[in-house]
Amino acid sequence: MLRSMTGYGRAQFADEEGIKVTVEIKSVNHRFLEQVVKLPRKYSLLEERVKELIRAHLHRGRIDVWIGIEELSKKCGTLKVDKDLAMDYYKSLKDLAETLGIPHEITIYELSCLEGVVSLEEQEVDLEQVWQKIEGPLQEAIEQLVAMRENEGERLKEELENRAEILYGIVADIEARAPLVVEAYKNRINERISNLAEDVEIDPNRLAAEVAIYAEKSDITEEVVRFRSHLSQLEESILSNEPVGRKMDFLMQELHRETNTIGSKSPDLTISQKVVDAKSEIEKMREQVQNVE
Repeated sequence: MLRSMTGYGRAQFADEEGIKVTVEIKSVNHRFLEQVVKLPRKYSLLEERVKELIRAHLHRGRIDVWIGIEELSKKCGTLKVDKDLAMDYYKSLKDLAETLGIPHEITIYELSCLEGVVSLEEQEVDLEQVWQKIEGPLQEAIEQLVAMRENEGERLKEELENRAEILYGIVADIEARAPLVVEAYKNRINERISNLAEDVEIDPNRLAAEVAIYAEKSDITEEVVRFRSHLSQLEESILSNEPVGRKMDFLMQELHRETNTIGSKSPDLTISQKVVDAKSEIEKMREQVQNVE
């Protein structure tokens, strides 16, 4: 199934312990798989696990993940008071005040504000337990994002198939027109020679040789065959269940290359117009292919 690289997913989880987990994930176009994960600092060691789970489901795109963890009823840590340090501060400040001859009243609040006297010691985090709470909503958010990418992929599939059919029609018209171009060239040579000298007899062998040279230079058979081959591979890619975005992008480049060659080989006005039409369709397809995973 064809997938786009654009999607969004969001899921939440809350347990009886008062822990609430919120996961948001979004993806946009990118040449490779690029992941940006934002976790609370104390859970940052879980980042690689998050990326690993994402890699199991997604292959291309820039993936932005935000994971919020609220601990509503759980103690954040233990308050620690360094009494020895507080006494050292007190004595030092008292000695300094006596030396300077100034009052030395120091309140407990002032002491508590001094660096290191009072600190909050965070509780040790059980990362395995936290991961069990994150994994579920993360999986759900990823599934939502994948579903959105697949829905968008269906729309891309339909549009690409329609434009491929248009290109088949254009290349068929070019192929049908090509023999007429050589015949028209032959008639123009006959007409020019006749206008220059009505009494001069045309050498049929010389004329045939000239037409043959022109036909060889303007022959687009190989380009038409390759063009159809690229279109066929494109259709196979559209139906594939594998990530095919890069391959399809390459095929679009090749289609554009063959179209340019056809246009440069044939000076015919009708074929030139068909080449312009083909380039227009290929460019529209390329814009869509840029969003294929």
